[in-house]
Amino acid sequence: MKYISQLKLKEFAGKICLLRVDLNIEPNERIKNHLRLKSIIPTINLLIKNNIKVVILSHRGRPQKIDKKLSLKPFSLIISNELKEKVEFFPTFQFRKNKEKIIKSKNRVFLFENLRFLKGEEKNDEKLAKQLAELGDFYVNDAFAVSHRKNSSIVAITKYLPAYFGLLMEKEIKNLNRVIKYYHHPFVIIIGGAKISDKIGVIKNFWHKADYFIFGGGPANTFLAANGVPIGESLIDKSQILNLKSIKNLFKQKIVLPVDVKIKNKKILDIGEKTVKTYSAIIKDSKTVIWNGPMGFFEKKGFEKGTLGIWKAILKNKKAYIVVGGGETIASLKLLKNSRVPGNVFLSTGGSAMLEYLSGKKLPGINV
Repeated sequence: MKYISQLKLKEFAGKICLLRVDLNIEPNERIKNHLRLKSIIPTINLLIKNNIKVVILSHRGRPQKIDKKLSLKPFSLIISNELKEKVEFFPTFQFRKNKEKIIKSKNRVFLFENLRFLKGEEKNDEKLAKQLAELGDFYVNDAFAVSHRKNSSIVAITKYLPAYFGLLMEKEIKNLNRVIKYYHHPFVIIIGGAKISDKIGVIKNFWHKADYFIFGGGPANTFLAANGVPIGESLIDKSQILNLKSIKNLFKQKIVLPVDVKIKNKKILDIGEKTVKTYSAIIKDSKTVIWNGPMGFFEKKGFEKGTLGIWKAILKNKKAYIVVGGGETIASLKLLKNSRVPGNVFLSTGGSAMLEYLSGKKLPGINV
């Protein structure tokens, strides 16, 4: 692994760094507290502190064509406010002209428009990667959340420039490796959200390591349905029902499912109070915890108590090493209002990338 923290960055003074980050978030009034935004600032600060110009590359959404609603322009002011430094925005991809402007400019930080406005980005197009590479002298990947994608600005670009990981990528890799390799028992994995299909890999990879798998949301509903429990019109992952039926007897010792739930219009929208107590007791005694996915429809008042209960149990456990990830899971942190996240809890910026990494898959953006 090549991290910028291990480099003598003073030797890079005067050079231009292409920094890939993930700004696939809504630029609203709450953005200043968003984990993904906060997490990229230390790398930018380290680079400009060493007299290196920073060209920020990112994306938003999955546009089929240029879409102003998915422009990265609002982030130039947002990042500028965080850095206390002007961020110059490039709305067009005129690579030679852009490079000349970067060299001549007195500014130190630059932001390019949404890379997914370019057709070659998601195809890992080498021609595009070469054009991007010509903008800088070296490349830094600080976009863990998209490193499971074979994109030009993630994979192909590393063929044309010296490539390193930023401070955020270093934190992600080291903290996730910690729960994979250096876990302690009792080891608990909490799985919620919508689908179970994208979490099956995690279950399989940790089956012989974890002591308990506790479920909420769609994954819990799917398990209950596989066990023959009537779940009405609740959200389930139909593609996994037969799979879970065939292996449910293997899961009995380690799988913990809700004993009560909250229902509205024939839909299970949250785990119940007894289940919160059961899950909290397991978390209280644990030494290692991984959590991905809320316990229910926490955005709706009256169905947030399950997810809030899990957060409270996690924050009370000061002796365990805990990794929490997934966009909705991190978003649910707002339920705690002003509670501080202790040092033994690592908040991952990755959703699918975190799940794939924990499943044992090799992420393209890390491999290269």
